[in-house]
Amino acid sequence: MMSTPERPFRWRSIALPALLPTVLFSIGEGAIIPIIPVVAARLGADLASAGLVAAMILVGNLIGDIPSGALIARIGERAAMIGAAVLSVTGLAIAVSAPNPWVLGSGILLVGLATAVFALARHAFMTSFVPLSHRARALSTLGGTFRLGYFIGPFLTAAAIQLTGLAQTAFWIHMVCCALAALTLLLLPDPASSFGASRQVRLAHAEADDAGDAPVQGLFRTLRARRQVLLTLGLGAAMLAALRASRNVILPLWAISIGLDSTSTALIIGVAAGIDVALFYAGGWIMDRFGRLWTAVPSAVGLAVAHLALSLTHDLDARVGWFIGIAMFMALANGIGAGILMTLGADLADRRNPAPFLGAWRFQTDAGGASVPLIIAGVTAAASLPVAAAVVAVVGLVGAGVLRVFVPRYSSRR
Repeated sequence: MMSTPERPFRWRSIALPALLPTVLFSIGEGAIIPIIPVVAARLGADLASAGLVAAMILVGNLIGDIPSGALIARIGERAAMIGAAVLSVTGLAIAVSAPNPWVLGSGILLVGLATAVFALARHAFMTSFVPLSHRARALSTLGGTFRLGYFIGPFLTAAAIQLTGLAQTAFWIHMVCCALAALTLLLLPDPASSFGASRQVRLAHAEADDAGDAPVQGLFRTLRARRQVLLTLGLGAAMLAALRASRNVILPLWAISIGLDSTSTALIIGVAAGIDVALFYAGGWIMDRFGRLWTAVPSAVGLAVAHLALSLTHDLDARVGWFIGIAMFMALANGIGAGILMTLGADLADRRNPAPFLGAWRFQTDAGGASVPLIIAGVTAAASLPVAAAVVAVVGLVGAGVLRVFVPRYSSRR
């Protein structure tokens, strides 16, 4: 069968319509992440329970991965993302009016569900239409848009709390961002239509059906069909995802534990996010130029070492200074690995119809992300927060070893 020549890739084709809604949505998410444990604590949660409530956004991500691939394939990216924005607003409305930590957690869970759909829609688009030569840079740029939101969001929260004195103001910021993201999706051209996405996917299905080999549909069938790679490279990716997710839970909890106020916490995490943002393109360039391994392993090792260092500084006189320095180092380690999980998933997915495998891949990595904050809450309740940080460090070092072995085996760009 003759193949049509690939359209030349231009960055401006994805800059506004593909990335701007993601920036807006992630600003809102960045605004609430540092403040969820603070709000939970003010509603009566102890330190371990506050960590559990904060983890609900990651649990929601995990649950949202189950239907998101099929949903996006059926109704399209734009409709799925607009629906995700509406669902997120619903969860935020519950969080704003929550009378206790458990109602707050249910609202945050809905925000996590919405985030899963929103993120997968853009991941699938980039996988399908960005050429391999630009893939890591494009996906690290997509990751950079999330980081940009996590950078801007905490500063907006800090300013809002300073003006109002209410930590719940962060939830209103996210509501506004969701509304702006939905409006952007409605007003700007849909990049999938510009690239002929729907036509390409239909042709891919038709070709597969003609060949008697229809693409695997559904999350759990895909998990079974691709279990070898998911149980090897996917396991290492899940451990790296766990390290990243741990940052978003353990840093706010650590700030509470050492007595920092909510405004200072938001500012410190916001500055760290700025370092994260500054490195996203460098990480993508390294992956495209030298291979995926050169960011995957350094990022995992750096995050593990940072958690280990954090576990040793809780009771020092200079604990606030150590907290600030370690938060910045975590951002450095995380920034250099921007886009690595999305890039590895894209390397392994069928480019004609990537959503089913990407849903399975994100389910596994999000499972890692959701499990470690729950472990942090459990270990903190049973022992202490420093012990929980040390446990995460061990998980990270094991994950770095798994990535070192299996990235060269499975990735098309070692």
